[in-house]
Amino acid sequence: MRCGQTLTHRELDAILRRHSKDLDDPSRRISKKQMLSFYQAQKQERSPLIASLRLDDATDDALMRLLRAKPRRTASGVATVTVLTKPWPCRNDCIYCPNDISMPKSYIADEPACQRAERCFFDPYLQVSARLTTLANMGHNIDKVELIVLGGTWFDYPASYRTWFSCELFRALDDAGTERSLAEVRRRRRLYEDAREPFDAQIQALQDELQHSVDAGMMDYRCAFQALDPLRQAALPQLDEDVSEEELARLQHANEHAHARCVGLVVETRPDTVSVQTLTELRHMGVTKVQVGIQSLDDAILAQNGRGGSVDEVARALALIRLFGFKSHVHMMANLMGSTPEDDVRLYRMLMEDERFMPDEVKLYPCALVASARLTEGFQAGRWQPYGEEELVGLLSACVLATPEHTRISRMIRDIPSQDIVTGCKKTNLRQMVEADVCQKAGERAVREMRMREVATSAIDPATLTLRTSAYDTTNTREIFLQWVDGEDRLAGFLRLSLPDQHTLSEGIPVGEGQAMIREVHIYGRTSKIHEAKEGNQHLGLGTRLVERACQLAHDAGYDAVNVISAVGTRAYYRRLGFEDAGLYQRRPLRFGSEGR
Repeated sequence: MRCGQTLTHRELDAILRRHSKDLDDPSRRISKKQMLSFYQAQKQERSPLIASLRLDDATDDALMRLLRAKPRRTASGVATVTVLTKPWPCRNDCIYCPNDISMPKSYIADEPACQRAERCFFDPYLQVSARLTTLANMGHNIDKVELIVLGGTWFDYPASYRTWFSCELFRALDDAGTERSLAEVRRRRRLYEDAREPFDAQIQALQDELQHSVDAGMMDYRCAFQALDPLRQAALPQLDEDVSEEELARLQHANEHAHARCVGLVVETRPDTVSVQTLTELRHMGVTKVQVGIQSLDDAILAQNGRGGSVDEVARALALIRLFGFKSHVHMMANLMGSTPEDDVRLYRMLMEDERFMPDEVKLYPCALVASARLTEGFQAGRWQPYGEEELVGLLSACVLATPEHTRISRMIRDIPSQDIVTGCKKTNLRQMVEADVCQKAGERAVREMRMREVATSAIDPATLTLRTSAYDTTNTREIFLQWVDGEDRLAGFLRLSLPDQHTLSEGIPVGEGQAMIREVHIYGRTSKIHEAKEGNQHLGLGTRLVERACQLAHDAGYDAVNVISAVGTRAYYRRLGFEDAGLYQRRPLRFGSEGR
């Protein structure tokens, strides 16, 4: 390569392979990971080597992009950190759910996020700290963090645990990158290890015995949990942490100016837990998106799979979630007991088109049989069979093509290792197979679904972007979707504006008469550091222009104020745009004169 030429990831990999090919001493081989670690250490120490290179910001940014591992991890514009709550039963016992008693109900110990959580004793502080360290060591910016809290049904956990867990999430973000974080991680690990050591062998023996009984169908998860949990509780240290709501508010206030700021917070729950009271609690916690497991929109199929609840509960939950301004992220399952591929496509289209539903995001999973699930009985009796690969890819392709431009399919398969799947789809590249099938059948231009249109890690020429606006009606709002797209319809950013029907605002809803709601603003592209003026889609002012246009549209529709469901770490940004703190939201009065039009 010549000086001044751009080096691609593929070219760098080829250079490193050539260097290592003929080396007899493995210790002299060089990897991108080693190069990144060396470069970061030299920068941190401000070594003479770094000084002699006289690198400007653009060159440093290019080097970090070249050496960064798994660049798609922050392609959506934020660093995503997934944490798990402790093992806990669910109020229902769905026949397809795994029953691994070492994990929260429905999760499996071999899943990557579960393994990370177990290594961290399910402590939220340790989980967040470990993940941020890993991402930083891979060369990713961790200034803007989306926290995803998994573990089944959030509101099945005790209120005191929910408050403690929330506090520790923000405490970990506030401490990130400091000596205090390193000291606290060491302290907690020592406490957990010392408390656990006397009980380790006893816990493992009892857990193995109980898991055998669960797998054999002699005991359910809840009974096994009740038998094991006292011993697990005895092996926990006393962390002496303040778990008051006042402490949570203090930690959130500190996070507004922290190095690692929370720009999104997600929890998962069931439709039957959604109420004015529970959603109000989520807003106090700082939540911006709610994942809701709906699985099917057919009451008979829900009942046959032991799911409980009803389609009416799903509709009621999504209506409330919209009025509160949350982003809705639903879980939908194909290949459930009693369903067919035709049913799955029909019900998915209902989810997309029926004004009672219309979620913002979807996890679209095919059902797979794991050894501990009660679905084993149905499989052995011949009442349930997994779809064939061609059949599964075909129905998922039809679902992608039925997805409108304002909805994102975030996942198509869970991270269940193939050795844990008795029967069902084991293809980790299922999504790639589906997208290839979609493009072959209909062509990319026919796809409206958001994820397939994202610019991802690509930079984009702002001169090619246009602002496109579309609208759709739900049972209680008019939703306006604003999006920046280029000439190839690639998605560079979007905003969700919700105009509530004033007749649906009831007591307890924290949205006043005449108030619109910005439910989400997102700009794609490489994660940019806060207040750092580097190249990238996140420094083109695209987000600000979306907000200004949304305020104008709300004013033109007769609304006199706009709320935004801001994350804790984005409050300062919205204050600069004229929004004021107003309880659970931030609010901007709409006063457009003739000069503002």
